[in-house]
Amino acid sequence: MEQAKIELLVMDAKQADEQAFTLLFQHFNPGLLRFAYKISKNEQLTHDAVQNAWIKITKSLKNLQDPRAFKSWAYQATRWQTLDLVKQQAKESALQVDEPVEALAQVKNENDGLLLHHINELPDIDKHTIHLFYLEQMSLQEVSLVLEIPIGTVKSRLNRARKLLKQKIAKVN
Repeated sequence: MEQAKIELLVMDAKQADEQAFTLLFQHFNPGLLRFAYKISKNEQLTHDAVQNAWIKITKSLKNLQDPRAFKSWAYQATRWQTLDLVKQQAKESALQVDEPVEALAQVKNENDGLLLHHINELPDIDKHTIHLFYLEQMSLQEVSLVLEIPIGTVKSRLNRARKLLKQKIAKVN
């Protein structure tokens, strides 16, 4: 979907146009789910976090000043919700000593290709940056807003992640 159309939909959704909001939801929800899963590695938690993010987005959309910022704003809301639920889950699992930790078993769920496998092996800070920049096709500025870091840090994380990926691929070949 073109950026101009997204901006018009955001402006209409701010005026309580349900159809515009539905179109925004349909366009952005798959990407938000992928991003939340990268953070949590838990399918149920991912769905809960994205649902919570959409509730927050719905309630505070009228406060969004710049419609161009909707994409990064939605990803940022999703990131916050996901991190909150991950922390909450960690606290709950620490209290339930008898149950095994199954989150680690889900790490290799995305084995569609060698590159994705290597991306999943990167440290989380690099993996999230790579995911947003390449897979969600966000600009450096949008990634900076979502991760709440300076653009220079985004650039250095991308550079470091590319170097690590080259090293991992070279070892395989």
